Amino acid sequence: MSEQVVLPALGESVTEGTVTRWLKKVGDTVAVDEPLVEVSTDKVDTEIPSPVAGVIEQILVQEDETVQVGAVLVVIGSGSGSAAPAAAPVVEAPAAQVAAPVVEAPAPVAAPVAPPVAAPVAPPVAAPVAPAPVAAPVAAPAAPAATSVDAGYVTPLVRKLASEIGIDLSKIAGTGVGGRIRKEDVLASNSTPASAPAAAYVAPVASTPAAPFVPGAASPLRGTTEPMSRLRKVLAERAVASMVSTAQLTTVVEVDVTKIAHLRARVQPQFVAATGGKLNFMPFFALAAAEALRVHPKLNATIDGENIVYHGTENISFAVDTEKGLLTPVIRDASTLNIAQIAQQIADLAARTRNNQLKPDELGGGTFTLTNTGSRGALFDTPVVFLPQVAILGTGVVSKRPVVVTDANGLDSISIRSMVYLALSYDHRLVDGADASRFLVDVKSRLEEANFDSVLGI
Repeated sequence: MSEQVVLPALGESVTEGTVTRWLKKVGDTVAVDEPLVEVSTDKVDTEIPSPVAGVIEQILVQEDETVQVGAVLVVIGSGSGSAAPAAAPVVEAPAAQVAAPVVEAPAPVAAPVAPPVAAPVAPPVAAPVAPAPVAAPVAAPAAPAATSVDAGYVTPLVRKLASEIGIDLSKIAGTGVGGRIRKEDVLASNSTPASAPAAAYVAPVASTPAAPFVPGAASPLRGTTEPMSRLRKVLAERAVASMVSTAQLTTVVEVDVTKIAHLRARVQPQFVAATGGKLNFMPFFALAAAEALRVHPKLNATIDGENIVYHGTENISFAVDTEKGLLTPVIRDASTLNIAQIAQQIADLAARTRNNQLKPDELGGGTFTLTNTGSRGALFDTPVVFLPQVAILGTGVVSKRPVVVTDANGLDSISIRSMVYLALSYDHRLVDGADASRFLVDVKSRLEEANFDSVLGI
């Protein structure tokens, strides 16, 4: 009996999806909840798991084809029909061959063969056994066969990267959905092996030529062409539309977060024990921004024609960097949460975003965005505001540097402090520079005072 698998509803406002990649082909066996196909929508890229177990009989929607919700994607059968013929030949051939020799051998061969072979075979076999290199060549092809099976479940980009670096995919345990091998897995496995070949290569040649290779291996994308993904197209269109339709500018302030650094160091063991995750700076930035939005509603608003809609909740979108592009899941009612709750939501949403497990509705409804450009070491940038929001806050890298500090008596001194730049981009149609500055000053004051002990949530 066959069953049809349809494109499920992937969110309230999602009406169609594009098949970006089939993870199974006709004839493959699939288990319940095993990833079957990757589908891209205007909001998210996700994997569709199989609702039934069986064998793929028909694939009705090809890659890069867009269909409506409810359309039949694939037909899955029990596989009983194809299993019978495959079993018959395999069983008959060996049965016929084994039956003849086994029946004839017992009468004439059993007595004669045992005595003669016992004596002569021992000496000669000891010598010929050395040429057993046959076993090595036979085993060698078997390994690549296994590799090709595993490698088939990774993207071409990851396969290329593994080939470029010289990594055997069969020896890597994938951390993606369904055990998929991701780019991070390949790079992580290369951290140790890479140093060995490098040393072996540099030793015979010279120390000078090794210098150019220090930055890392060349990207496998060099000299190639690939089509833009649906997600990248949507991001591109929205970025251009936002820049064309709004008047954007950026205001930057410098914040001393030394007290928060000390607070983190003091409560880290207790925080990890209570929540299972580490405490970083992001939850503090998110809470400080959410609290400031309650006082400065212009930054938490939307322009609707000639009207200004001031939102009643502070729903913080935060940027997550994925292999497929930038996605912004939402922390809802952020101003009502404590540090532990915000930290847990950031960790959970970020992990599910990178593993294609995010629900489309978890990407919608944001009223203000937070982007941590400092996660890659940047001091600050001028982030782009995406409609319909009117503001986005970028947080730079937290770094220690000498700063002039004034004490309670008005005396100045130079001290090593943990400093960070906060860059606020906003739509000048609604938000003036003074509005932006007032908002940033409130966020700065909240962070520098660091009175978060009562809202740590542990």
